[in-house]
Formats: sequence, structure tokens, C-alpha cells
Amino acid sequence: MNSNANVKKILILAANPNQTKSLNLAEEVREIKEALQLSKYRDRFILEQEWAVRPRDIRRAILDFRPNIIHFCGHGAGSQGLCLDDEAGNLQFVTGEVLADLFKNFATQFECVLINACYSEVQADAIVQQRILT
Repeated sequence: MNSNANVKKILILAANPNQTKSLNLAEEVREIKEALQLSKYRDRFILEQEWAVRPRDIRRAILDFRPNIIHFCGHGAGSQGLCLDDEAGNLQFVTGEVLADLFKNFATQFECVLINACYSEVQADAIVQQRILT
């Protein structure tokens, strides 16, 4: 692992709750990992993954890993939010406002937030607005 300050840390947060249609998230993550490994700049990135994330896991993963780039893959439900499981395995939505409030605490750390989920424009807009206002 390169200890250079120019190394970018990427954190993939994956969620596919039982109540939602099955997604092949492992394939998506494998392709990202493979693309990074094949890149001539592969030593400039560290990739970490958190699977079956619950709302509380997002904050913990950010604090533990301190990523520059966040990549969420899973389901979105428009204004209801991103689809995650709660502690009991029930479907829980995380709204754009909740994400924006969390992410504003790390605004100087994050360079990019990617959301690969259907109907997630609302969450992306909320994150962008929070970043602009801070």
C-alpha cells in the first residue's frame, strides 16, 4: 500500500435489502476493482468495501476509513430515499437530507460522491446543495 498523501481512498457502500429486487452488486464492485487494478495509476487508489450497509454503518465506515470518494450502489426510491435495511432487517429509507447532513461533516474530506441507484437524483441534489451552502 502506498502511503503517499496523493493516494485517494474510495469507499464503496453496497446495500440490497431483502425486500428489494436482487442486484448483482458484487459484479459492479468487481468491475470497479478490476478497472483500478488495470489502470496505470492503480497505486494512487485504495479501495474499501462495506456490504449490506445499514444507516448507522455509513457514518462508522466514513470515520473508520476516511475516504476521499464515496460510491453507493443499491436501490433508490426517489424522495423516500436510498433503500437500506435497519437493525432488524426491515426496509429503511435514508433521505437526501439525512445524507447531506451527515456528509456536510466531511465536506473538506470528500472529493466525490457517486450514487448508483435508480431514482436517486433527489439524494444527489440534496448532497450538492449542502456542499454549496457550506
